[in-house]
Amino acid sequence: MYDAIKPGPETPSQAAGLPQLSVVVPTFNERDNVTVLYRRLDATLKDVAWEVIFVDDNSPDGTWDVVRHLASQDSRVRCIRRIGRRGLSGACIEGILASSAPYAAVIDADLQHDETQLPKMVGLLQSGEAELVVGSRYIEGYRADGFNKSRAGASAFATEIAQRALKVEIADPMSGFFMIRRDRFEQLAPQLSTQGFKILLDVVATAHGKLRTVEIPYTFGARQHGESKLDSMVALDFLGLVLAKLTHDVISLRFLLFAMVGALGLVVHLTTLFIALEVFGAPFPQAQATGAIVAMTSNFILNNFLTYRDQRLKGFAIVRGLLLFYLVCGVGLLANVGVAFSVYDQEPIWWLAGAAGALMGVVWNYAMSGLFVWRKR
Repeated sequence: MYDAIKPGPETPSQAAGLPQLSVVVPTFNERDNVTVLYRRLDATLKDVAWEVIFVDDNSPDGTWDVVRHLASQDSRVRCIRRIGRRGLSGACIEGILASSAPYAAVIDADLQHDETQLPKMVGLLQSGEAELVVGSRYIEGYRADGFNKSRAGASAFATEIAQRALKVEIADPMSGFFMIRRDRFEQLAPQLSTQGFKILLDVVATAHGKLRTVEIPYTFGARQHGESKLDSMVALDFLGLVLAKLTHDVISLRFLLFAMVGALGLVVHLTTLFIALEVFGAPFPQAQATGAIVAMTSNFILNNFLTYRDQRLKGFAIVRGLLLFYLVCGVGLLANVGVAFSVYDQEPIWWLAGAAGALMGVVWNYAMSGLFVWRKR
């Protein structure tokens, strides 16, 4: 299955163990692409001392195994295999922080980004003209061979939202192809979210316009193998990131997603309550209990699928997690009611008391869920 790989000749800086460029490649089920990408990088970066860091989210197809085979034949290839966590942004952050070069590039493994632009990007960083170079889809000279209309429309819409809401000035903050000075990235890293897919948007929004940025056009190729890392919940993920940045990261992306799921759970609760009362004629206590259980169950499923997707529970752990989630939310309900009564007793304004109780409930549920239900192992 493995092709014979002949490592390229080492430059003096490589021989000294000092790569000039670290190429970070997040992967998931890309075993058919990584060898091709490695060869393209080797051909393109002849005059650059480089290394490539594949950050693999424990791909079921064994992508990490293919990368390790490459690494055994060429010391410029490295593999970070992540177990128990997932997410494109988190993979990029880990890869860049694990790099050893002054410049770090992020490029997809699906062969759609144009690796031939990497030497030009390095030159822009070396000259001091830029601290961040972005492969842009919205400037003159860009070509798209593999960007379908629906995906292009969604990307353009998200770009418009990001530019207006976060005052981002670059043309393509949604790009997944960029290069940055590692020292500048390390300054921003503590404020970045490990969730989501749009690491560049997070970087640019967090920098607040203080990164000298140059955008260059490139040719967006057609996907060769593997699968897209975007899933059906990426829109909520993106919205959560925008909201987090609007609050200047006072509220985390994960908390916002948890709260959004909770708001949807309220709708589920009221809908179930209505059906139980009006359609089945159930007494109110039983109808209320049914609504609460259905809402908690839907919240657990959505949080497991979206909010904690990088720590997603599987197998028997789902049952255990669901029971713990019921317990956490039950105690959260008591905290909700207790705070609401306390506020109402001091200031009899029903909506203020209700809001205070709801806020207490969601904060409790979020904190305890992270501690007991989706705790990192």
